[in-house]
Amino acid sequence: MSKIRAFRAYRPRPELSARVASFPYDVINSEEARALAQGNPYTFLHVGKPEIDLDPSVPLYDERVYAMGRENLHRMIREGVLLHDDKPYLYIYQQKMGDHVQAGLVCLCSVKEYEEDLIKKHEFTRKDKEDDRTRHVATQNANAEPVFLTYQARKDIDQIVDWVRAEKPLYDIVTDDGIGHTVWRVDNDEWRSHLETLFAQVPALYVADGHHRTAAAVRTGQALRQKSATHTGQEPFEYFMAVVFPHDQLQIMDYNRVVKDLNGLSRNGFVDKVVERFKVKVGDSPKPKAPRHFGMFLEGHWYELEAREGTYPADDPVKGLDVSILQDNLLAPILGITDPRTDKRIDFVGGIRGTKELEKRVGEGWAVAFSLFPTSLDQLMAVADSGQVMPPKSTWFEPKLRSGLLVRLIED
Repeated sequence: MSKIRAFRAYRPRPELSARVASFPYDVINSEEARALAQGNPYTFLHVGKPEIDLDPSVPLYDERVYAMGRENLHRMIREGVLLHDDKPYLYIYQQKMGDHVQAGLVCLCSVKEYEEDLIKKHEFTRKDKEDDRTRHVATQNANAEPVFLTYQARKDIDQIVDWVRAEKPLYDIVTDDGIGHTVWRVDNDEWRSHLETLFAQVPALYVADGHHRTAAAVRTGQALRQKSATHTGQEPFEYFMAVVFPHDQLQIMDYNRVVKDLNGLSRNGFVDKVVERFKVKVGDSPKPKAPRHFGMFLEGHWYELEAREGTYPADDPVKGLDVSILQDNLLAPILGITDPRTDKRIDFVGGIRGTKELEKRVGEGWAVAFSLFPTSLDQLMAVADSGQVMPPKSTWFEPKLRSGLLVRLIED
């Protein structure tokens, strides 16, 4: 089952919603956040990236950064930038990027279900990043930025979401990047109850994007549980805020690679080794058209690579992924990149930036670039269901959730 719960959101005054909505903390760096926040006291970057309000010399993990985030959040509440709904609600959050539309349910999800692997993961987290987010959540005592979850789509849930979307929204804004963000509140108590009942029939939820945010929210709940003298399991800290999207509406883009050098090989020597494991031909397109096909940009030309049969286990949910095939058959044995998490000779380029970015990077001195076919939601779920994790940088979700449109204080 998947237990969901309504909550009393803090949300922007409608006339300020476009100014409050901001990129999540992990999409931009501190310098970019400072520039975006210039002249805008309402942007939620003051909460998600509070270092922008301190001298740049202050270390990112300094206690003053976490205290500033809490102060900024409570200032926005005190000054009426964020208003508090009168009772617990469920919400719908829709995003539109070009022709792509996705609509998710904003609700509280269960810490216990995460612990029991009913909210499934597909990535490792980094301890330093997880510790940082946990300190932000604990200090603010808030789920300030939502977690991004998914589930196997159900038509009965879709139908209720569509009913809500036929109503007048709370917000309907377009951010500077051209992405539309629309939020509705589920005011109909019968619909809310029906959604809770239907989600109780969903066998599992999956972390799509935001493993560190999820882990931080869970760790905060666990710490508060340990301090509780009369624990019942129904306390507010036993839940965290998430946007839960049906899997068939989500869009995963390619996550591409660039490598600094050819590991001491000449061009011809490198290509000869690639041919041993891939069929290679001059490419007519930089983007692969099917799984197990790859684009390779080398010395100003695109090539199409197709993995040879027998070079990968097709029935293995992890080893059969395109990112694994490229890693195990080319990046590691030919280019010597055995640990892409730490090797400085490799970098990763999200598909939102396009293949022109790969060409640009090679033009700037990187030796070779690879474009990949996007990982599918079915593959993500298969990995999570198997209890395994994906290789690093396997998925790039677009569009990104905006922070600040719905906020939850944990004691609520």
